[in-house]
Amino acid sequence: MTALLQVSELDVRHGLLQAVRQVSFELAEGETLALVGANGAGKSTLLRAIAGAHRPAAGRLVFEGRDITAMPAHRRVKAGIALVPEGRRLFPNLSVEENLRVASASGRGGRWSVDEVFEAFPLIAPLRRKRAASLSGGEQQATAIGRALMTNPRLLLLDEVSLGLAPVVVEAVYDSISHLIEAGTTIVLVEQDLTRAMRVADRVACMLEGRIVLEGARGELTREQVTEAYFGLRRQAAPA
Repeated sequence: MTALLQVSELDVRHGLLQAVRQVSFELAEGETLALVGANGAGKSTLLRAIAGAHRPAAGRLVFEGRDITAMPAHRRVKAGIALVPEGRRLFPNLSVEENLRVASASGRGGRWSVDEVFEAFPLIAPLRRKRAASLSGGEQQATAIGRALMTNPRLLLLDEVSLGLAPVVVEAVYDSISHLIEAGTTIVLVEQDLTRAMRVADRVACMLEGRIVLEGARGELTREQVTEAYFGLRRQAAPA
């Protein structure tokens, strides 16, 4: 079966800084991949490159068998790729419902509607007329994920879902994400919380200095292995 997403030898730069180095992986439909790693490892840059928000310097991106490497971001949304960026980036003066409806302008048909989003994210269901600027961090995160779902994506990219949120709020947001996973949504998740990432993902890939240094199915990797890769301990322990 052809992978939904194929990333081949991807390089991404910020000026002279190479943030992503020779990254390759495939993602099957319905699979959840967790990208873990310390700050500056290249995780968010990789997500932005997949979404079309950052042009790769080299390499290839194939989505549904189609080369999208040079495709602009707005066309990738219409093709079925949605990014929930770090920081949420809602329209602060619009209500929760208005933020959701703005995203439906992408024109893709599918199961997701305003009512479906409120059902999936009960945290924001009572807040539909509340301005986004007045929401808590968890409410903003749930709204941002709901807005991405309104584009009816084939691939959902989630960047730092739990960042800055209280543990009880993270639990509520992840409950909703778990329902999305159970429904067969294909997800790439950037997460610094190793326990959370290893609990929900089918596969885990650890990035260090722009490269994937460890990758495997959740049941094949131990927390110790991922922690060592996360901090680069295995490389430090290698013979000189």
